Amino acid sequence: MLWTRYVQLTQIEAVFRSLKSELGIRPIRHQLEKRADAHILVAFLAYCLQVTLKHRLLVHAPGLTPVAVLEKLAGIQMIDVWIPTVDERWLILPRYTQPEAETKLLLEKLNLNLPSQPPPRITAPGRELSVVETSG
Repeated sequence: MLWTRYVQLTQIEAVFRSLKSELGIRPIRHQLEKRADAHILVAFLAYCLQVTLKHRLLVHAPGLTPVAVLEKLAGIQMIDVWIPTVDERWLILPRYTQPEAETKLLLEKLNLNLPSQPPPRITAPGRELSVVETSG
């Protein structure tokens, strides 16, 4: 019983090291309890995703680490292409960049498919755009 608790403690400590180093999550001060709870939830979900990726790598690509995979996948970025129309609106084409050959191979190894490109959007006529809207 004591040994089991000790092993659990070392696993929990490893989780916190992983959150701080590999995921870059640091403790922050929140004024409201619900914000602190939300921060903990997001950190826990990030950790769950990392563990899921780690187990998937053991099966499909045993030589890779979650950090290496995330670095490769970071090359796929989401961008918005803004095209002005003649009636003062904007056609917005959200697109993700095409992965490089090595990243495509990684996606195939992990049996993952990128989703379809998102549909275009168009702004209302004469509407002024804010900074939040232009960042996508």
